[in-house]
Amino acid sequence: MAPPRLTPSAPRRWREPAAPSISPISSPGSPRWRSCIRQTAGSCSTTCSSPGGTSQHRARLAALEEPAQRQWLTLATHLPHGRQSRINEVLIVDPGLSRKRVDLLLRQYYGRSPYWSTLSSVITPVLELMTVSDRTAVIAEASTRLLLELLGWRGSVVHSSAHPARAGRSQRLADLARAVGADTYLCGTGGARYLCSDPFDEYGIDIALFRAPTGEGVWTGARETSALWALATYGPQHLAGLLRDRSAD
Repeated sequence: MAPPRLTPSAPRRWREPAAPSISPISSPGSPRWRSCIRQTAGSCSTTCSSPGGTSQHRARLAALEEPAQRQWLTLATHLPHGRQSRINEVLIVDPGLSRKRVDLLLRQYYGRSPYWSTLSSVITPVLELMTVSDRTAVIAEASTRLLLELLGWRGSVVHSSAHPARAGRSQRLADLARAVGADTYLCGTGGARYLCSDPFDEYGIDIALFRAPTGEGVWTGARETSALWALATYGPQHLAGLLRDRSAD
């Protein structure tokens, strides 16, 4: 893997994390993972604009028995201020239709899984939430929490808006990491292209570069598809065990 490009110089404390972490900015309590981390490992969100509106690719689904067969779960959304809209301002255009689409696609792809009843227990509350909220940020946070709890995560979610932070991208992230008592900021490969280590060095906060594992079995397509495939194929307990084992290495 090519080293990350950083400005102005490579930091002293870049390292690879021992295990994938899948949560929003949080403070899980464990000293080792008391860090600011992003939801990764197969979760994607891409915005595509068109004259008829805006569509967001929320997750890339892999077929249960043929993981090479993939399809985007796409929702029609409205950006009230165009691309300048904040995350918490993005709205689902037709929540009822979107709810049906999510329900049908997830059942189509994973309804035959032996773990479907367990998956359904976290999918159903998200579908119910879509009947009372049209904000993608609210729904995304709820789905993230439920999946993390399914894997045994017992952390707390902290909203960045609750803490003052400087305007620069790297300065802002460093300020937020410090505000939640983080000792490590887990950075995706996209952020590594612009992240400057100096603000983190000022606070003594490590930066860890995250990439989902590659290989066969549970990690099949982990960098391109939703983690729902691994959950539906191997079950939450097996996946959680693998994550714990990697964390202990």
